[in-house]
Amino acid sequence: MKEFQIIVLAKQVPDTRNVGKDAMKADGTVNRSVLPAIFNPEDLHALEQALRIKDKFPGSTITLLTMGPVRAVEILREGFYRGADDGILLTDRAFAGSDTLATSYALSCAIRKMKTFDIIVCGRQAIDGDTAQVGPQVAEKLGIPQITYAEEIISLTKDKIQVKRRLERGIEVVESPLPILITVNSSAPHCRPRHAKRLMKYKHASTLSKSQDSDEDYISAGDSKKHLTIKEWGVNDIECDPLQLGIGGSPTKVKKVDNIVFQSKESRVLEDFDDEINVLMNELITSHIIG
Repeated sequence: MKEFQIIVLAKQVPDTRNVGKDAMKADGTVNRSVLPAIFNPEDLHALEQALRIKDKFPGSTITLLTMGPVRAVEILREGFYRGADDGILLTDRAFAGSDTLATSYALSCAIRKMKTFDIIVCGRQAIDGDTAQVGPQVAEKLGIPQITYAEEIISLTKDKIQVKRRLERGIEVVESPLPILITVNSSAPHCRPRHAKRLMKYKHASTLSKSQDSDEDYISAGDSKKHLTIKEWGVNDIECDPLQLGIGGSPTKVKKVDNIVFQSKESRVLEDFDDEINVLMNELITSHIIG
């Protein structure tokens, strides 16, 4: 039976689903200190698709790849708790300020360093940017096919994959040769919960630089428990052009961000009668709030 090498692209993002008046700074940038950092939701859906492949084809391996600050190692551990086998943190000050073009370039360089893979999966988009550009750009830079808006992997053989896509006006099933990059919709199945034994096994997993900041003997600990050492790559670890990284390699420039917080000024409690609902609908239509 074929064993597949799967890469899951994941991102740690601020939880923009619960944004309040303090979520933006005066300069228009995100105030990350008041927003908890979470595993990008659609990337979790992508991880579940990878885990289902692993369930069906034992011996397959899942490697999580994320780019971000050192604290992004948290989502690699989250992936381990759910069944991922390995993780790589791509972190360097030179990556700071990257737009989608610079991010996809860095990720594609890291994937080339990994050399062999069959399938790359990632979420359709991240909730902090909502561009849905990084996945397709990585595929283009690697020169491989891509399937977007995936909801389910229907079948998989050693050289071909069949995927169901959820589109705005319907569903379609497409086939593609391997290797391939797939972006996964939020309509795909949710990721399975943490596994208790894996949580106990990997809860102290960290990168070397993170371990060096602690008071523990990281050298002896790393030698005795190699599964707790997460790979950490910087610019010097991947073959890349530094001019295409970070702010310098990012043609996207944000000129202005407006902080708009919607607030409810008044409310009305309706009884469960058709007449009251009809009156409210007429008011909304007359005032041009709807219709």
